[in-house]
Parts: sequence; structure tokens; C-alpha cells
Amino acid sequence: MTSRGDVTVEAEVASLFDAAESKLGRLDGVVINAGIVAPSLQLADMSSERLKRMFEVNVYGAYLCARESARRLSTDHGGEGGSIVLVSSAASRLGSPFEYIDYAGSKAAVDTLTIGLSKELGKQGVRVNAVRPGVIETDIHASGGQPDRAQRIGASAPMGRAGRAEEVAEAIVWLLSDAASYVTGAILDVAGGR
Repeated sequence: MTSRGDVTVEAEVASLFDAAESKLGRLDGVVINAGIVAPSLQLADMSSERLKRMFEVNVYGAYLCARESARRLSTDHGGEGGSIVLVSSAASRLGSPFEYIDYAGSKAAVDTLTIGLSKELGKQGVRVNAVRPGVIETDIHASGGQPDRAQRIGASAPMGRAGRAEEVAEAIVWLLSDAASYVTGAILDVAGGR
């Protein structure tokens, strides 16, 4: 199933969820993974347009998707419970100075959302967790102007390499599954020890 939408547009978020339910039936798990970066800069050199867009997509978009997930999954809203997994970043605890301090701050908001929403939805049958990937071999580095970033920074991680998207996916699948039935409010680092 493929559907496209802008996570910063409330009506499009609702339409994405409607399309998923139409195609797949009742939802019992949602992964919230929208995120952008921009070219490396220090905060003093970032434009207000860049900052606004970064927080619009990475924070506002995540909150809209989380709210829609809560509305669909929560037993208080007629759902049958389930699991929400948000994708944060190790940048949220590292700060990403001289590169992506705006991105890091936006992902710190996702961490806070995870903790707060897990407490709101715990008695409503919904578990809420996050994964915090470290440097992972994906195209996001090229979109930030550094296509070799994963290999360069990954080599300095305690495990000596960048991670793979499949390794992050395995953590997400576990958090969505019944194997993690007593896990909520957790933020799982998948960062090679960084």
C-alpha cells in the first residue's frame, strides 16, 4: 500500500490514516517516522525559514500523526488498543553541534512526546515507545549535503561502523509486537554505542 501526504497538513494526515484503515482494516500499530535535515550549519547561521520548516515537519508533523494514532487506537476513543513507535534520533541526546542543532532539538521534542503520550495512553490500551537511531546508512545524509557522513561518523562509533536501516526496523518491529507487551515510555537507542 502506498499513500502520500504532507504530515504538516492536518487533513492530509487524517486522509493517510483513513486510507490505511480502508486498505488494511483496523489499525493496531503505527510507526511515526517523518523527518528532515538541512545542510550543516551552526545555529547562528540558520535562517528562520529553515528553523520553522525543521520544527514544522519533525515536531508538528509527529504530533499530528501521534494525535491521529491516539484517536484511532485508544480504547477511550473506540479503538482496540495497540502500539505507537516514534522515530527519534541519537542527535536528541548528542546535540549535533556545528551541524544539525535544529534537527537535534526537534528530535528531543519527539522523545518528550513519547514519554508524555505513553502516560496518557497507558490505561487506554496503547503502548508508546521510540527508537533513537544513530548514524544509519540512509539517503538523509545526502539530503543534508553529506552523502559520505554515515561511513565517516560511523567509523568512530564504538561498534566501528554505521548502522543499517534493517537494524532499526528490527527494533521497531519488536516494540510493535506482543514480545514488548510490558514496554511503554521507552526510548531505545539503536546507535552502535554512540
